Amino acid sequence: MIWVYLILAAIIATPLIIEATRKRMGDKARATAPGQFAQLSQGITHYQWFGPGDGPVVVCVHGLTTPSFVWQGIAKGLAQMGFHVLVYDLYGRGFSDRPSGLQDRDFFLRQLNDLLADQGVDNDITLVGYSMGAAIATTFAARAPRRVHELILLAPAGMADLKKGILGFMARTPVIGTWLMLGLYPILLRKGLRAEKGNPTSVAGITDLQDAELNWCGFVPAVRASLAGILSEDLQEEHRLLHGEDVPVLAIFGDKDTVIPLSSRDVLQHWNSDAHTAVIAGAGHGLPYSHTVDVLEEINGFVQHHD
Repeated sequence: MIWVYLILAAIIATPLIIEATRKRMGDKARATAPGQFAQLSQGITHYQWFGPGDGPVVVCVHGLTTPSFVWQGIAKGLAQMGFHVLVYDLYGRGFSDRPSGLQDRDFFLRQLNDLLADQGVDNDITLVGYSMGAAIATTFAARAPRRVHELILLAPAGMADLKKGILGFMARTPVIGTWLMLGLYPILLRKGLRAEKGNPTSVAGITDLQDAELNWCGFVPAVRASLAGILSEDLQEEHRLLHGEDVPVLAIFGDKDTVIPLSSRDVLQHWNSDAHTAVIAGAGHGLPYSHTVDVLEEINGFVQHHD
């Protein structure tokens, strides 16, 4: 009978041991990183600038699992348009620190405000957010609409309920949810990455880079903290406020996206009838790197119209 308890204990302990023995982000790993680092109030943030220093500022906010390298193609394209483009790693991802705790809007807005202050970026910002990053960008714009020149949202979270299924259970359930997240989420993520491997992309080796995030301690807990935090929030009030403040909004969707359904476009237009929306044919959730040229064309047309 004791063997049953030992086996059960081993099963329970395995995900916790794996997480505890993953690599830890530090100076050695950061020595290979492009860009620079800022010591902010919640920890170290990795960031990188693209384009002419005297150009209008664009700040790009990435999504739930893929750090700032997701912007390589988009940032270079925006730089060619003359923009000065800032990309950065959200806490828990890439080369940034891994602070613990709930990752709600206040958590992410503190990082973004800290970084903007550190870099001397004030007003007249064009914000580009992808997936969860679109929710972060939306909440920033709603709190400080006069600081935002334009808001551009790619496959935006905040309109659809993402708390369904096993991910929702893991995000909202104490103890067992944490254990399942540590044990099951890497399997689910890698399954999705295998399905995308070999697809066209503007980011060389992106699926391998995404997979490598799972090697770092704190990444999976950060994903869970975001699912329980900002990704559990409805952004109707924020989008209605932006409509009232006349902040120009562009939202781009992929018609093959299984994460952010195309029905989100209708929800957004109900909340903000002035929001301009575009749909890219054949694009899934990875549209910033799978359909980079199409996204840049939509952005270029939008910003030229509003300049």
